Amino acid sequence: MSIVLDGKSLTIEQLKAIARDRETVEVASDCWDKIGSCRAMLQKKIDAREIMYGVNTGIGEFSEVVLTDEQMLNYQRYLVYSHCAGIGDPLPEEVVRAAITGRINVHCKGHSGQRPVITERLVDLLNKQVTPLVFDKGSVGACGDLSPMSQIAIVLLGEGEAFFEGERLPGGEALERAGIEPIQFKARDGLACINGSNVLTALAGLILYDTERWIKTAEIAAGMTLECLKANMNPYDRRLHEHRGFGGAVASAQNILKITQDSEILQLKEKKVQDAYSMRSTPQVIGAARDAMKYARSQVEIELNGLGDNPIFLWEDETVLTGANFQGTPVSLPMEMVGTAISMVAVLSERRSNRLFHPALNVGLPPFLAQKPGMMSGLMLSQYTQGMLCAETRILSHPAANQSIPAAGDQEDFVSMGMNTSLKTKQILRNGCGVVGIELIAGAQALDYRLPLQPGTGTKAAYEVVRKHVDRLEEDRPTQNDNNAMAAAVAGHEVLEAVEQAVGPLEA
Repeated sequence: MSIVLDGKSLTIEQLKAIARDRETVEVASDCWDKIGSCRAMLQKKIDAREIMYGVNTGIGEFSEVVLTDEQMLNYQRYLVYSHCAGIGDPLPEEVVRAAITGRINVHCKGHSGQRPVITERLVDLLNKQVTPLVFDKGSVGACGDLSPMSQIAIVLLGEGEAFFEGERLPGGEALERAGIEPIQFKARDGLACINGSNVLTALAGLILYDTERWIKTAEIAAGMTLECLKANMNPYDRRLHEHRGFGGAVASAQNILKITQDSEILQLKEKKVQDAYSMRSTPQVIGAARDAMKYARSQVEIELNGLGDNPIFLWEDETVLTGANFQGTPVSLPMEMVGTAISMVAVLSERRSNRLFHPALNVGLPPFLAQKPGMMSGLMLSQYTQGMLCAETRILSHPAANQSIPAAGDQEDFVSMGMNTSLKTKQILRNGCGVVGIELIAGAQALDYRLPLQPGTGTKAAYEVVRKHVDRLEEDRPTQNDNNAMAAAVAGHEVLEAVEQAVGPLEA
């Protein structure tokens, strides 16, 4: 069944379903009425020769240039041409599909002024699986993601490039194969396709979807390590966290207890009075990341359902308002926090891994979990890899949201750099998958040394996923394939799904 877009109820889960799972979409029927009413009002003002930004004027520094009737006919096409100025690598198709979804949802509010056929064609792109080629670099995240959105819009004209059935094709050929008629833009149509922060928000939404699941996987890895190190589990008592009051910490502690439930290892009496911070403060650290994620999700979903456009046309009282609703800062700032949170949780994962490797800290496990320490190095070099990934996440956690570089002759003199934020946060998450994947490999290796004592139900399910991809390290071998396989398993939520199947859903 199609997902109905209505301009007010799009969720991150629905965005993921459309973008990644290729669910079809439709526009709510009442939204077509609003789109039609808005366009009728706009046409009335055009016929009356009322001056309106981006309709019969230039944009940016050229906003004071008034266009003639003849110029207005070609202006929207030239606007899209000139703004197709990207560089770099093609964005994943799922990101482009998510951006198109977000733009359709803006149109559904009925205040963008485009002709209904524009929205119809964007729906066609999604439902008939034509994905414009969009390069990943070129947006400063204000006045919208103008360059990448223009690379979407140009395909509606039958130009540019697009992916269809696995092939990269000229835009016109992709439309023809899919049975989509190209169109010509009229007044306002082009700007109504490009003037919003839809690409950076699309990428942010998909990152949040994956990060929420990565955080749970980090809790699974933590639980496994705690078992291997015979941890004192008093710091995970729900009451401890409820008395402080942070919901994220309560949820994290509960998840780790659920994962490790019925562990024979943790029932041993040989425990320290207090373990190291990396072992006993995991709920506080991961919990803080959870709380940050809730704020970021709220901001992204507000933007997905907001009127990110300029100008906006209030057809109800025939008002045109110009402003800066394209500004990406409301999304980029919380996503900076998400990147820092991922980096922080990854560093904590590396520190727990260190305790598994370190002969003075690992509670009787062999150094670096090697079968024959000295002649063999075990997982020593995997910790190097974790260290490199953590260092890069720290570098990438340097904020982009305060890195404005003025553009357009200083008319656009503060921009969000939100696309930079989303791109680097994606890389931070990718690194985080590698760090947690290596902790899981180390945890599985350590569990083998704890036999015949059995781990908790959730931990055992995670162990079995690790062993599906990575054999026990009996003697030294190249481990890069192991590391990549587990990073992919973490990124694909495979560990989380196995654990939740074994113990039930973890706290969100």
